[in-house]
Amino acid sequence: MNEESAARASGRIRSEELEKSLLAPYAMFSSDSRGRQHPEEADEYRTIYQHDRDRVVHCTAFRRLEYKTQVFANHQGDHYRTRLTHTLEVAQVSRAVARRLGLNEDLVETIALVHDVGHPPFGHAGERELALLMSNHGGFNHNRHALRVVDLLESRYPAFPGLNLSWEVRESIVKHYGRFDEPELDQFLPGEPPTLEAQLADIGDSLAYDSHDLDDGLRSGVLDLRELSEIDLFRRAMERVNEAYGAGISSRALIARCVSAVISQQVNDLVQTSRARLQQHAVGNVEAVRKHDGNLIGFSPAMAADKAQLQGFLQEKLYRDPFCVRMSQKGRRMVAALFEEFVREPAQLPPEHLARCAELGRERAVCDYIAGMTDRYCAKEYERLFLPNSSDPGRMS
Repeated sequence: MNEESAARASGRIRSEELEKSLLAPYAMFSSDSRGRQHPEEADEYRTIYQHDRDRVVHCTAFRRLEYKTQVFANHQGDHYRTRLTHTLEVAQVSRAVARRLGLNEDLVETIALVHDVGHPPFGHAGERELALLMSNHGGFNHNRHALRVVDLLESRYPAFPGLNLSWEVRESIVKHYGRFDEPELDQFLPGEPPTLEAQLADIGDSLAYDSHDLDDGLRSGVLDLRELSEIDLFRRAMERVNEAYGAGISSRALIARCVSAVISQQVNDLVQTSRARLQQHAVGNVEAVRKHDGNLIGFSPAMAADKAQLQGFLQEKLYRDPFCVRMSQKGRRMVAALFEEFVREPAQLPPEHLARCAELGRERAVCDYIAGMTDRYCAKEYERLFLPNSSDPGRMS
């Protein structure tokens, strides 16, 4: 390396050296990355994971998350979570825990930001419908589709398809929710757990959606505070809030403080339990993480039971609420109708998706197109195809 190139690279090298002086030995160091699919010169100033994070934030699939359903559809209110704000909350919680555990914050943030870019419109209802429609054509899973997005479908660079993200970020996408032994994982060390950062982002996803779905459910009026007071995790949170602020607190502030206390209880338990596991198993490097049987990042049995109780409550009272079910089923019907119509006559597809039919088959090309839609674009496409006298909304760029 000559003097000029050394000076240009010094910013990245300093960051890599700083990681090794500050992070725990079991963290994933940027300098130890397995690299990218397509060779690239390293960035002058950013580590590989910082560069990955910036690529994710600037990609089209990430921006579309703003108009994809979390629980409540985008048009139902301005203050409910969308798939984008959910993603930001996962990143915030995961990064906070990573700092306390000495993990690589840049890597865990990148994993959190990218984890949902494969979600289709209308949340898990849309995913279930696409999975059904694709059951005889290779299937559909939003984690596997996220890998297609970052490896193939994004088009931002002339030298390669996709975003060309690091191996570790791509591994985290396909090993989301702790499934390590699927045939699609051949290139990602099947049977082995991913990095601690990936394990943490996975847990952060669960922690964030339990908490913010609780918040949205209360603010919408679907959930009732009196019923929630029987849920152990929330009851303890209410006791802390009432002790701190007394009975004069407004209902809106009460909800906000209780949800914050629910998050704090989980974060503290997660940090303490994970730290104890790492010490118990004498985990000293990433190789030891991968050799361990199962995840090292997780909750205590007591907190896991509390979370299961809360999730059961949300499943019964929020996700199965008649209004939420009606909205999700409406989305499923639109996804199904679009899929069947585009497969029947693919000439109605935008040119770039039509061109993929010959290469991928009609079903996969149509699935890729629909999975990339936002809720509102999906609804507009449905109107354009099936409602008389509807105006053409134009193409999705």
